[in-house]
Amino acid sequence: MRIKIKYILIIFFGILFLPNHAWSQETENLPNSEPENVTDAFQENFFEALKQKGIENYELALAALNKAEKAANSDENKAVVYFEMGKNHTYLKQYAEAEENFNKVLKSQGDRLDVLEQFYELYYQQREYEKSIPMVQKLIPLDEDYKEDLANLFVLTKQYDKALEQLDELDQVWGESDIRNALRAQIYRATGNTEGAIEDLEQKIDNNPKNEKEYLNLIFLYSEQGNKEKAFEAAKNLLKNNPKSELVHLALYKFYLDEGNATEAIKSMKIVFTSEEVDKETQYKVLGDFIQFVNENPQYETELAEIVNQFSVENGRVYEKLGDYYATKNRKEDALNAYEKGIVQDPDNYNLLKNTLLFQIDFKKYEAAVKLSSEGLEIFPAQALLYLLNGVANNGLQQSEAAIESLEIGLDFILEDPKMERDFYEQLSLAYRTKGDTQKAKMYAEKAIAIVLPN
Repeated sequence: MRIKIKYILIIFFGILFLPNHAWSQETENLPNSEPENVTDAFQENFFEALKQKGIENYELALAALNKAEKAANSDENKAVVYFEMGKNHTYLKQYAEAEENFNKVLKSQGDRLDVLEQFYELYYQQREYEKSIPMVQKLIPLDEDYKEDLANLFVLTKQYDKALEQLDELDQVWGESDIRNALRAQIYRATGNTEGAIEDLEQKIDNNPKNEKEYLNLIFLYSEQGNKEKAFEAAKNLLKNNPKSELVHLALYKFYLDEGNATEAIKSMKIVFTSEEVDKETQYKVLGDFIQFVNENPQYETELAEIVNQFSVENGRVYEKLGDYYATKNRKEDALNAYEKGIVQDPDNYNLLKNTLLFQIDFKKYEAAVKLSSEGLEIFPAQALLYLLNGVANNGLQQSEAAIESLEIGLDFILEDPKMERDFYEQLSLAYRTKGDTQKAKMYAEKAIAIVLPN
């Protein structure tokens, strides 16, 4: 078992590594590997316990281990049993019992790596970080990789000076690492010592001016301080020292937009959109920023269209954002055109599907709406709105039987939405009137009128 720190990469005005969560992986190493000189009763019950644990029947495993303990004829065999008991109690979140059994093993067998690791896991699960520290300090002589865990525990227990001291020591021995740099950045953020973080990054940049990551972290910290001038300067220095950097343009496009330099902003955004180093979610955020810019500066709509065409080859979400932009401008035809392009590429996108259907119906493109809503219902069979829109489109084509079938099915999926329920009844009334069934048409019309909408 090894607990290590896992991080996610957050890119916005640069890169900053932040802690996400600790994770652990159990090993099945037993003290002394396997029990020796055992009786048949011991062996039968011990391996029955292992079998039950393997299928997660931890209580049955403990029952078998209790029998194995009684049949054990040596301290070593009892230690093996206690070790397994401790693990099963841990799975059952019976932490006091687990701790008691692990202590029995340590008392009998001394500081064993596998037992100490399980103990560490036990305390970590309970977020008993103070108790974890002495356990990790015992683990370090057996496995030096736990030195990083110790630094992390110092951070979790807010012993920041000790954490920094531990990180500096590891950097001197092992060189820098992303994990340790992330912990150090976390400490600076937690203590509000942004200046210390900036000084640390500037020193690292002086030592290695081509270190892209440190520049990006520096840009982030300056931006977080609200010092855009320094952040912009750091971004330009990074580009000067590392002209091939693509990630720097995540910062540059913002600065260029802020100063009204649309030409350079567009250049930077185009680099972002074609970069394999920038994840799609971040690219969508950049596109959203540019759409907002164009909303305020419509003279750049041509550039927006070019960017969308360049960036939308494999994903309809780009056209969705463009459609949303046109919709806010009340340019319905342009919005529908964008939505229809997007839904072809992204049929699983419910919001895009809904918006496309609403605009198709608005433009009386009923045949297209029937086809698209039918396809959508294959993906989202429990969405009441899609049944309603399918009914509306079929009513538009005077296909009353198809409309009635869709609407009656969709009624079962309405969840406390009186307005939608009324819409269903109105469409059913229309469908039955088209069919010539005036009695049912009247019934559904009365049901629609009877619904009281909330204020």
